[in-house]
Amino acid sequence: MIQICGINGFTWNDQALIERMNQALEHRGPDDQSTYIDENVSLGHRRLAIIDLSPAGRQPKCNEDESIWIVFNGEIYNFKDIRLELEKCGHQFSSNSDTEVIIHAYEEWGKECVERFNGMWAFAIYDRNKGLLFLSRDRFGVKPLYLCQTERGLVFSSEIKGILQHPIGVAPNDKAVYDFLVLGFADHSSQTFFKDIDKLMPGESIVYDLSNGTMRKFRWYDLASRVSNAEKMTEDEAAKRIRVLFEDCVRYRLISDVPVGSCLSGGIDSSSIVQAMRRCSEATEIKTFSMVFPGKKLDESSYIDEVVADARVEAHKVSPSTGDLLKDMHDLIWTQEEPFGSLSIYGQYKVMQLANRNGMKVLLDGQGSDEIFAGYVIYYKYYLFEALLRLQLGEAMKTAERIRSKFQDMVLFPAMTILTALGLSQGILKRLWFSQLKHLKGFEKIALANPLAERGFDLNRALYSDLTRYSIPQLLRYEDKNSMRWSIESRVPFLDYRLVELALSLPSSYKIRNGMTKHVLRKAMRGLVSDRILDRKDKIGFAAPDEDWLKSPDFIGTIKEILVSDRFCARRYWNADAVMQMLEEHQGSGGKKRINHSEMLWRIINVELWLRIFIDQEGHLMPQGD
Repeated sequence: MIQICGINGFTWNDQALIERMNQALEHRGPDDQSTYIDENVSLGHRRLAIIDLSPAGRQPKCNEDESIWIVFNGEIYNFKDIRLELEKCGHQFSSNSDTEVIIHAYEEWGKECVERFNGMWAFAIYDRNKGLLFLSRDRFGVKPLYLCQTERGLVFSSEIKGILQHPIGVAPNDKAVYDFLVLGFADHSSQTFFKDIDKLMPGESIVYDLSNGTMRKFRWYDLASRVSNAEKMTEDEAAKRIRVLFEDCVRYRLISDVPVGSCLSGGIDSSSIVQAMRRCSEATEIKTFSMVFPGKKLDESSYIDEVVADARVEAHKVSPSTGDLLKDMHDLIWTQEEPFGSLSIYGQYKVMQLANRNGMKVLLDGQGSDEIFAGYVIYYKYYLFEALLRLQLGEAMKTAERIRSKFQDMVLFPAMTILTALGLSQGILKRLWFSQLKHLKGFEKIALANPLAERGFDLNRALYSDLTRYSIPQLLRYEDKNSMRWSIESRVPFLDYRLVELALSLPSSYKIRNGMTKHVLRKAMRGLVSDRILDRKDKIGFAAPDEDWLKSPDFIGTIKEILVSDRFCARRYWNADAVMQMLEEHQGSGGKKRINHSEMLWRIINVELWLRIFIDQEGHLMPQGD
């Protein structure tokens, strides 16, 4: 029994309230729902049945004497190995579920049991004898867990919508809003966009004492220490180990009693996954799901078609239009619950919808590869200055050729990094930068996030920062919300902790070489993926034509209606006249030279629509999509 579902709970007795929380998360688990309630807790569960489709898979689940109860969202890939160990310790099992393995692992090893798990999870264990709740989240935060401390006690849920069933009072968190508007950051701290609603961070656990309402939060997984103690290996050894381990990570994620498909963009990551799936299951039918835009520069159809033919899979494709986007906008923002930085998120939403309409419940996806093998062009600048500091001038020159924004990455980036290291980043350069943000107001006294402080001129430190704070947490939020909106379980083999620890232990020169990203991954996948795909220098992924959508007459008309509305003009976050001027520049209208403001315009529009749906409660907090 593997459960990709939704969990809810709070620390008092209220049957009606826990039922409402379960109802709010119906999309996460349409197959079943159940509750457990006593004088101390109310626990709820929505079920999406993947393995053990029988009623035996129902949660909340308990141990033999009903002293320990669990609600669990996720899967423990190595549960069979752990079960054998527990059976040797004398534990007896009544099912074949990974959920029951967690219960007995907690009985045997306490809160340290999570250190033995390989998987993705968010769970809450109610220990009646000790009078506590033990909540935990997996190493990299594949599965979410939101928290709220109220006068009555602790509330938790897989989604913010569950917590909003409580009368907590809904207000925006200005710090999160400004980090997003000014910097584009989201999900980089335990704070959410909602005041008084937080989230458990990746690799964290909580022990909540039910007798006095005290809570102790602690980090149980430390990637940095795991990487620092890793053994050294040659590049050839690393490539061989990556290949073997990657195929094992994919094999783990094929465990299912329902068909398993994959997202397919035509890039290195998703192509490697699909080819590994075929190698692991020669006779199994595999379906892939892609987003294409025929005739546009970002279309990857030719690469997708090559993988489809070579791996002998059944391909499904979607091409979202501006009209689709406008129709789905309310539901997309409702689905994501918090603002998001790019309309490419809508592309992922449509891919998941396509999979749902083709009867899928499980998809594999390539999330994480770029952050462990340095796949983004933003990583060139770190490797450039790292190479310069090591006097590797040849590598520095080849890397510099690949940098797109020469002034920003080769002048402003090192200047700000040095000033940050000296504690001087709050000075003249910051004031100069802020002076360019005439469309925003009220952010000057907010302590904004600054990732430069933890990165320096070090590629591996930048990768670690993105894995733990600035990239993967938000990408996994998008992934979870988009997939579960359509009752799809998304599995991410590149974020198996064994592969992450291996990749982060490797030198920077294994990851970027001769101006090419993902050097050692490309080497590892030779023979599995075609040379044409492995030798690609462009980076597209599930990119959507954001700029085209934002320039279309229908979208511009919608934006203008928003910008002239009384509600928009009254918000404390922006100068409405300056935003309208930005839109005119984006259009190139009124005799103005056209300037691409699509990124900033989307952030502002996204925040405004989020405020309307969740804070103003327009639509009464009910989804509008089909």
